[in-house]
Amino acid sequence: MSMVQVELPDGSTKEVPEGSSPKDIASSIGERLARQSVAARVDGKLVDVTYPLHQNCRLELITLNSPEGLEVYRHSAAHLMAHAVKELYGEDVQVTIGPAIENGFYYDFYSDTHKFTPEEFDKIEAKMAELAKMDLPVEREEMSRQSAIELFRSLGEQYKVELIEDLAEETVSIYRQGTFVDLCRGPHLPSTGFLKAFKLTSVAGAYWRGDERNAMLQRVYATAFPDKKELRAYLHKLEEARKRDHRKLGKELDLFSFSEEAGAGLVIWHPKGALLRTLLEDFEKREHLKRGYDIVMGPQILRTDLWKTSGHYDNYRENMYFTEVEGQSYGIKPMNCLSHMLIYRSHIRSYRDLPLRFFELGTVHRHEKSGVLHGLTRVRGFTQDDAHILCTPEQLDGEIKGVLEFVSDVMGKFGFEYELEISTRPEKAIGSDQDWDRATNALMSALKDTGLPFEINEGDGAFYGPKIDVKLKDALDRRWQCATIQCDFTLPDRFDLTYVGRDGEKHRPVMVHRVILGSIERFIGVLIEHYAGNFPLWLSPVQAVVVNVTDNQAEYAEEIFRRLRAEGVRVKKDLRNEKLGFKIREAQLEKIPYMLVIGDKEVEQGTVSPRHRSGKNLDSMAPEDFVAFVRRECMEYR
Repeated sequence: MSMVQVELPDGSTKEVPEGSSPKDIASSIGERLARQSVAARVDGKLVDVTYPLHQNCRLELITLNSPEGLEVYRHSAAHLMAHAVKELYGEDVQVTIGPAIENGFYYDFYSDTHKFTPEEFDKIEAKMAELAKMDLPVEREEMSRQSAIELFRSLGEQYKVELIEDLAEETVSIYRQGTFVDLCRGPHLPSTGFLKAFKLTSVAGAYWRGDERNAMLQRVYATAFPDKKELRAYLHKLEEARKRDHRKLGKELDLFSFSEEAGAGLVIWHPKGALLRTLLEDFEKREHLKRGYDIVMGPQILRTDLWKTSGHYDNYRENMYFTEVEGQSYGIKPMNCLSHMLIYRSHIRSYRDLPLRFFELGTVHRHEKSGVLHGLTRVRGFTQDDAHILCTPEQLDGEIKGVLEFVSDVMGKFGFEYELEISTRPEKAIGSDQDWDRATNALMSALKDTGLPFEINEGDGAFYGPKIDVKLKDALDRRWQCATIQCDFTLPDRFDLTYVGRDGEKHRPVMVHRVILGSIERFIGVLIEHYAGNFPLWLSPVQAVVVNVTDNQAEYAEEIFRRLRAEGVRVKKDLRNEKLGFKIREAQLEKIPYMLVIGDKEVEQGTVSPRHRSGKNLDSMAPEDFVAFVRRECMEYR
């Protein structure tokens, strides 16, 4: 019998009979490892755990408690869901694709006779559980491309036929489990019995291959976990996310709205919402001014020739809106950088002037397809806390580190942790390889020097330069893209930006594009969900409400309201002839931080009795002491 040498990740080797599988090797190490192994990596290639080994190789076992193992688990769950759907609806439904995604999976189905609804989820889950209990072997089979086309055509699966016809490979792989067969590269779990806990969560529309000219499919979303305890914890988090949905809370708290009459993706800010964003913007201005930024402002439209010079017209045109004025074409700005470069170019600059840091709360508009619009987090018109730093190459490292420190300071005030990744050159890019390398290395060097961990996100940089993306982690441990730091050697060259160096010669500055909060709209959406609408005192549009117990205290309550408002406290009054408990409940629903209860005792003593929205009562205090309390809490960003 021929033997093969298998090298394991710890450097040890095992000699096994040719044809042995990764599962066999896992079993020889320990039964627990064999039970947990769901796939393997053989010489870097991800394969099924039953894959036969015919030559010497390096082997890494993939277990359920790894990200890759969980992905295999969820992709197999997608096949199980498709299997269940085919069992239930037969020829009325065609299967298309079903990948694993973050926190779950989905499968896209086509049907012109059946419409999926959440009411059917229990029935589909029951069939999935039945198929899982049968512990059907999941078997991989390779066949010629033409044989696969004939197979799926015979099954009436035209979308699978189209996928195979577009493949360049002459051999394709399919997976069978019971009566179900699917086109797939794999790998998959060895059998359906591995799948223990799954839940269908929602259904939505999706165009075939993401093209709105193609047929509309029905996308059923679901999730799966190795055990029911993890699934219950995740479903609890989903329910909490539904309660915190900024679209729901935005309406309940009367912060903002959208109107089809105004246009999709365009936010209408109501008084409390407009005040909230004003508080954020004022905070931003203070923070930027004390860090040496200059506030600037640019126009909403600029001549199209300028967008051609920058490269936006060739590389970003599909995301822009254009208009015409007196026969001249203009582009409505999707970014603020062009005006900032014109400001720089308006004077001769010396190395002594640098770095220059131009900051603008600039409103931009981008053409987003209606299908991806989502509350405040994906809109067509939004305001960015945009800044552009123009510096010498020698100053670049310090400026990047300064922005990283800025991000850390600001996110700490909101209670956000975050992760970092560097997004590298995309396929559609301008500038030389040398400039891209210099820019990417500058970002990497700054991160390495600060000791901050980061990941590489290949090919997702801006068309003019690589960037550091900051992913915030909210109270539910979800990731949100907000801050970015982009390094750009290309646009200064295109706009012929220069400074006079120590040697008296002209040199090219480097530009750092950066946002801290990013889109103000998106950041407010994230904040609403992070805080569940319970904004800290310094950010609350209404900080306190004055409530009287009976009409006897109305005059004193009115006086307290006027005094607090004059001192800058954001206060409202509720002097209605209603029961105190009713008024307090309404204030709690509005998530107002403090209720100032006014009864006979408060009138007699000239005090207020603050009650926190959590139900905690503070000691009675003089109105001026409450004002001082509010100011102190706001100064500490509490």
